[in-house]
Amino acid sequence: MSRLVLTNQEISDIQSLLKDITSKYSNVEDIDFLQEASLFAHELPWRVREFINNFKLTEDMPGNVIISGYPIDDSTIGLTPNHWKWKADTSRTLGEQILLVLYGSLLGEVFGWSTQQDGYIVHDIFPIKTHENEQLGCGSSQTLWWHNEDAFHPYRADYVIFMCLRNPDKVATTFGKLNVEQLKYEQIQMLLKPYFYIRPDESHLEKNESDVRKESRQKEAENLVNLAYEKINKMNSNSGNKISVLFGSPESPYLRLDPYFMDELRDKKEAQTALDALVREIDRNIEPVVLQPGDYCLIDNYRVVHGRNPFQANYDGKDRWLKRVNITRDLRKSRDSRATSTSRIIL
Repeated sequence: MSRLVLTNQEISDIQSLLKDITSKYSNVEDIDFLQEASLFAHELPWRVREFINNFKLTEDMPGNVIISGYPIDDSTIGLTPNHWKWKADTSRTLGEQILLVLYGSLLGEVFGWSTQQDGYIVHDIFPIKTHENEQLGCGSSQTLWWHNEDAFHPYRADYVIFMCLRNPDKVATTFGKLNVEQLKYEQIQMLLKPYFYIRPDESHLEKNESDVRKESRQKEAENLVNLAYEKINKMNSNSGNKISVLFGSPESPYLRLDPYFMDELRDKKEAQTALDALVREIDRNIEPVVLQPGDYCLIDNYRVVHGRNPFQANYDGKDRWLKRVNITRDLRKSRDSRATSTSRIIL
C-alpha cells in the first residue's frame, strides 16, 4: 500500500489552515463550509495535493492509500462515544473532521445519505453495544464482510475515506482487489452482464435510524425521509433493477459487489458460478491493515473492497473510533435523488 507520511512542516501548515477554518466554522456539516471546502483544500501542502491527485487520476496506483502522521491528541478528542446520534464530539474533533472533508474535496464532492446515520455527511464508526452481532460499521463481534461501499445504490461513492482517531486493540480493516487474470474469459463476460441483484445493507434500514431524528421528523409536514425509506424497502424486496458486478474495461474492470447481501441465482447457474469464482479470487487477495491514530485511508470504491476483522469491544470509552466520508466525482448524476441542486444528501 502506498503511504504519504506528513513532514513536520506540512503538519504545521495544515494546522495553521485548520485554525483559520475553525475560527470561521464550528461544525463540519455547515452548508457554507461544505461549499467552500474545495477552495480551502487547495491551500493544503503541495505534496499532499499531488499525492491525492495522482491517486485520483492514475489507476496504476493501489486502490487504497494512506496519508499518515497527523497528530491526534487522545485526551482532547475525549472518550469514544457510545452512539453517533448525539454528535457529542463536534467541537473536540472538529479539526480532524475538517481535514477529512478537505482531503475528500480534492477527490470530488462529499455527500451523505438521508437513510444512513441520520443524514450526516461525516459518519462515525465505533462499536455500539446493541449492534455487536450485526453487519454494520458499528458492529464488533462478527466479521464485517468485505464489500464495495453502498454497492446496492447507483449513486454509491466513487471514493471513501476513513480517518482513524483511536485503535488501541489494533483492529484490522481488511482490503481486497481483483486479479482479473485469474478469471476465465467466459466468467468475465458473464459478470459484465446485468444478472445480479444487491440488497441494501443494514445501515440504510429504518430500524437503524436514531430516536433523536425520529422524534423531530414526525413533526415535519412533508417528510422526504419517509419516501427515502420507502425506496430502500422497495430495493430490499428484490424489486429493483438487476446489475452487473463488473463494469468498465473487461481487461481491468471496476467492481460493484457486496456478497453478504446478494442472494443465490437459482435461475442463472452460469452467472452464479462466475460470481463464486470472483468471490474466491478476491478472498485470496484480502489483506489486513491496522489503521493508526492520524491515518487517513483513501479508498477507490470502484477498485477495492473493504471490511473489518471481528474484535472484542469493551465499551469503556477507549474502543476503536474512525470517521468516514463518501465522495462522488459528479454530484450532478444524483440530482433526481436530492431535494435541491445544492443539497449533498441523497434521498
